[in-house]
Amino acid sequence: MATRRAVRLLIGTGLLLVGLLAGIWSTLLFDRDPAPRPSTRIVKSVDEGRGSSTVVDSGREDSPTPASLGDRFRRVAGQVRGAVVAIRVQGDEAESGPREFFDRPPRQQNLGSGVLISPDGYIVTNYHVIEGAAATEVRLPDKRQFKARIVGTDEATDLAVLKIDGPSDFPVLPIGRSDDVQVGDWVVAVGNPFRLTSTVTAGIVSALGRQLQIIEDQFRVENFIQTDAAINPGNSGGALVNLDGELIGINTAIASRTGAYEGYGFAIPSRLMERVVTDLMEHGEMRRGYLGVSIQEVDEDRAEEVGLDAIHGVYIAGVRSGSAADRAGIRRGDIVEAVAGQRVDAPNELQSVVALRRPGDRVQVRVWREGKTQTLTVRLMGEDTPAYQDWLSDRQSPPEPEPSPQAQRPQPPSDSTAETVVPIEPWGVGLRPLRAPEQERYEVDDGAYVAHVDQGRPAAEAGLPRDVVITALNDTSVATPTDVQTHLQDAETPVLVEVRRPDGTRAFYEIQ
Repeated sequence: MATRRAVRLLIGTGLLLVGLLAGIWSTLLFDRDPAPRPSTRIVKSVDEGRGSSTVVDSGREDSPTPASLGDRFRRVAGQVRGAVVAIRVQGDEAESGPREFFDRPPRQQNLGSGVLISPDGYIVTNYHVIEGAAATEVRLPDKRQFKARIVGTDEATDLAVLKIDGPSDFPVLPIGRSDDVQVGDWVVAVGNPFRLTSTVTAGIVSALGRQLQIIEDQFRVENFIQTDAAINPGNSGGALVNLDGELIGINTAIASRTGAYEGYGFAIPSRLMERVVTDLMEHGEMRRGYLGVSIQEVDEDRAEEVGLDAIHGVYIAGVRSGSAADRAGIRRGDIVEAVAGQRVDAPNELQSVVALRRPGDRVQVRVWREGKTQTLTVRLMGEDTPAYQDWLSDRQSPPEPEPSPQAQRPQPPSDSTAETVVPIEPWGVGLRPLRAPEQERYEVDDGAYVAHVDQGRPAAEAGLPRDVVITALNDTSVATPTDVQTHLQDAETPVLVEVRRPDGTRAFYEIQ
């Protein structure tokens, strides 16, 4: 009997131990923390009424970390620096004197930048970097130095091409698509500011399509990329690149009250640069097609005047007789809405689209006229066309804009001499007193309005444009054209002329 109880006790104890072991084993197997799992790719079909499409969710954000972004900048800097050269100019003194608010970065001891765009030594830079150069020297980041020759220049876009001769293995920058650039994109600027070679700065694209009116040419083409990447004197002609190391712009200008970086830099888009450079390399000059029109911005008053429902397009203020536009049927008063399929809402946008075409190219121009839209085919004509000869030779500036509807409203009686244009023969300009609406437009109380500038005369050679207001000569304020005449009777040359532009900014010119 005792033996039987002992056996039962042993069996019970064994079962208890088995149960305990099973519980412990189950706990270890099922209740432990799960091991980390890789990010799950969730693939699901979405019916958008056009059949199924696939959406992939990686389960994580794709935005780069600070560390990965730093790696990207380091890689781009390493790719780009070797192709950005320093340009030293001889025979043209470094710029000095007051700086206008919107200004090209002034050369610091005749030093600028350039970008190698071909293995055999072609370099693109700004025209103002090599303007007036008697000799030009190029220094590569690896310290090799070469004499450079000027292949061609284009003042209207402030671009120039140089050539250095050497082994056909120069590092180059691939050219990217500036049309794909968007506001907010990261960019990197490379150049030689203040003689600090191969300097790399970073920022974002702040705006697109900026027009600054800094290129002193009647047919200037300005469609700048704005960036807050630091650009300083010496950066002119250098590279603006995206995070793939592709050239998307040529650094050209800064907005500054001191002549140094204040947060606003401007670059020529690579698409326009490539178009100009191709012609300079092949022909030594830019061969551009012309519409043959005078254009103005469409503002609220203009839109109301012509009957537009919204403010858009570019106003045709005049059409040259016999020009490409005239032959295609474009008329004065038309509103150009698109050129070559690209919408245009500012004069510089229209100019930039046309500047990409050559003489003989056919472009579709969509115009709004008297409440209806129509598309006209225009065959662009070159500057050698007889219809353009007189028009293109008179390059002092565009015709004076027509008064806006606001300016046409009745004004208080004024002295009959207020509209008289006073010729300033030593300079080859015509001046008149300010009108009442212009005082507000230029943000000045008085001054001498520049009504016209004669081509080939001292004022034109100094770059003085029309449609500005002279406010001072050699730091002496002037209130009327008569003040200018009086000052010039005893003044020694050159005369430092301070003017106010339509946007309210100041500029300075030295006139012999």
